[in-house]
Amino acid sequence: MIKLQKIFPLIILSVFFIITSCKKNENKNNLADVEVHEEDKVIPIDTTKFDVFFKTYPLFKAYEKEIKELYKKHDHFIWQDKDGFIEFAQVLYNQTHQLDEEGVKMDMPYNDVISNIFYSDTKKEPELDTELLISSMYFYYTSKVYAGLDEEASKETGWYLPRERTSYIAYLDTLMIDPQLIKEDKSEFFKQYYNLKKGLKKYRNIEEKGGWGTITLEKGVVIKPGDSATAVAQLRERLYKEGYLKDNNENNIYDEELVSAVSNYNTKHNREGENNITSSLVKELNISVEERIKTISVNMERCRWITPKINTAKEYIAVNIPSYRLHYFQDGKPELISRVVVGKELNKTVVFSGEMSYIAFSPYWNIPKSILENEIKPKIAKDDNYLAKHNMEWVGNRVRQKPGGNNSLGLVKFMFPNSNNIYLHDTPAKSLFNKDERAFSHGCVRVEKARELAIAITKKHGDWNEDKVDKAMHASKENIFNIKDKIPVYIAYFTAWADKDGNVAFYDDIYNRDERLAHLLYKS
Repeated sequence: MIKLQKIFPLIILSVFFIITSCKKNENKNNLADVEVHEEDKVIPIDTTKFDVFFKTYPLFKAYEKEIKELYKKHDHFIWQDKDGFIEFAQVLYNQTHQLDEEGVKMDMPYNDVISNIFYSDTKKEPELDTELLISSMYFYYTSKVYAGLDEEASKETGWYLPRERTSYIAYLDTLMIDPQLIKEDKSEFFKQYYNLKKGLKKYRNIEEKGGWGTITLEKGVVIKPGDSATAVAQLRERLYKEGYLKDNNENNIYDEELVSAVSNYNTKHNREGENNITSSLVKELNISVEERIKTISVNMERCRWITPKINTAKEYIAVNIPSYRLHYFQDGKPELISRVVVGKELNKTVVFSGEMSYIAFSPYWNIPKSILENEIKPKIAKDDNYLAKHNMEWVGNRVRQKPGGNNSLGLVKFMFPNSNNIYLHDTPAKSLFNKDERAFSHGCVRVEKARELAIAITKKHGDWNEDKVDKAMHASKENIFNIKDKIPVYIAYFTAWADKDGNVAFYDDIYNRDERLAHLLYKS
């Protein structure tokens, strides 16, 4: 089984190569004027009666603009001709009755009326209401499954990566030519969406079979390999139901087989340390399958905000905040994976994208105004020698920390200029990377393998070697390496990530954003 932490980058590549566009892609738009109806079977449409339809079916009024534009383009019935329904009408109806498989927790408005259209025993002549109901069904489906929440709503959850704008009027022509695309159009979503969809099915099956029970472990108790306890048997059953154990022998001894399963679970969830059974592990495993299903659905929604163009990106750097991981891709393949430290609750790392344009070796740390006012100045007031002790100096009305091993940015920083004043950097506080929870910074991202990242970038973009990088990192003054072909950097927020078989890794919702997003989804 492929380890999730190795393929997770594809999540972020799913999450991160965002390019704002008004079109899904050129090939699809080139199909926009293709007519799939035979000319002698086309039925003209009376657009003057549309207002009556929306008064009769007000829950579809949200799609009035798109529907009028659609029939302005085609000026005839789309879903029906003189022979009856076209093939795609039935395919679309079937898909709208599987919304739960797409992580969408809502039912189609006027479902009984629409179902009667497709399953009535009486053959009906083409009707305007029938035509507009199916068009409304199409735009309802694409808005919930493809588009997701609008950009303003996604920003409410702290998501500032650019959103792609798509014309589903144009996309309808593509689907009518190849109706099966609606079931799994690889160009419509980035790959992670389909992986999570498999995971959703897996966890729904677990839910239907009764879910899993809870593990009972007294606070402070640690169970080590070879120990015996009731909690061991409970843990065995729990991991068996989620697929980490092939068989459940109901043994209450923490044997080698179960240790291996726990180790596998810890690896996939980026849990550090020994494979003992602890209260921390038990707390995580006691999260219900229903909550896991909700988490998967929430992250499927985040996938809708990512352009599928990311699947073909060649070089980029991606950081997933909840997993505390950075992934650097070259030529579409993972070049480096590193643990990171991200912003603490009061200084959340922002979800956004940028382009890395230079690397600063032996950098100055230009102390942000907020830190200067709230932290540095009060310390200066108490100690006149504070700046000298910390290798700092005044530059005009600002304070900066000079290059050196104790510099808070470490020996190198990676710059992708942005209004959030966030960048990647080294750190002298290496011990923080050994903690399971690593939200300690003021918002920037501290990289454990900063030296290795610098070597990989400068080798590709400047033919540098390790010695040259080390010399630059330990110089007495700041020196700059410019990157001619800028590297996309994506910082995203995913609390669930699945491999191609639907095995899901879950990460702590460190900024408490899942519940907010779930609320927006389930009320819409």
